[in-house]
Amino acid sequence: MAGAIYIKGVAVTKYKRSAVKDEDEWPSKYSKFFIELDDGLELSFTDKRRFAKVRLLKDPTSVPPISELGPDALFEPMTLEKFTESLHKRKTEIKALLLDQSYISGIGNWVADEVLYQARIHPRQAASSLSDASCSTLYKSIEEVIQLAVEVDADSSRFPLEWLFHFRWGKKPGKISGNKIDFITAGGRTTAYVPELQKLSGSIDVKETGKPKRQASKKVSGDDDTEKPTDGEEGDLGNVKSKKGAKAGVKGRKPAIKKKSEESDEDNDSDAQVEKKNPGNVTNRKQVGEEKVSKKRVQSNQTGRSSKRKAK
Repeated sequence: MAGAIYIKGVAVTKYKRSAVKDEDEWPSKYSKFFIELDDGLELSFTDKRRFAKVRLLKDPTSVPPISELGPDALFEPMTLEKFTESLHKRKTEIKALLLDQSYISGIGNWVADEVLYQARIHPRQAASSLSDASCSTLYKSIEEVIQLAVEVDADSSRFPLEWLFHFRWGKKPGKISGNKIDFITAGGRTTAYVPELQKLSGSIDVKETGKPKRQASKKVSGDDDTEKPTDGEEGDLGNVKSKKGAKAGVKGRKPAIKKKSEESDEDNDSDAQVEKKNPGNVTNRKQVGEEKVSKKRVQSNQTGRSSKRKAK
């Protein structure tokens, strides 16, 4: 993600989404955890997106979530035979499977997009449907992409120019080598791929992992998937509630609309303006009308009594 540990006086990595720049204040305003040692060394953990947690443990590797991680994609790779065999047993979307840290640890969102692009595999292709040749190509792509990214210390300016990485950000229409880049949701994440080169074959009836609830809330709120902390589910629920409230408000204003249709055209404009400023005027006019009716009744009763007296 965007979180990282920085040491004062030591140059930071130039990863595209690095949270700290050389000219920033120390510690950074994004610092979530700061340590100053007895020898004067200072280090800070920063996290712009606030996804990370800091915990002090005696044996970190024996406690979740670290104990639940799968083999490291770079230092503990599976053999090609075991990798192919494991893919053929999974009916999950290949992008979702690569993001599953309990399956392989160390592959993030952009890395998954990159290796799938280089292997010419559609992100939503069922892992079990991949041919042996595709599994072999994907295996090599994972090794090459991660190895090179580590060698250049995540300095994106040193990534090969033909990598999808340079063209996938911002979810804006673009092209790579003349081919259009498209964006979909796979594994619960925004996914960049090239439809012309990454074809979806066979049935797409696969198990989806990720965040189905979040996707459903997006349809209601109309928000697009960005890679920020989702951005949250509480906000999505808030949008649903506000829409319900808006519908209720429309129902409450129906009587006023009906009344305007019965009045003359000249009165409609003035009444509409007054109602916008003070919706309570509808009730006030009704009260005034009722008072006028009651006054007329009193007057008619008094007139009737006086006429009877004159007759006598």
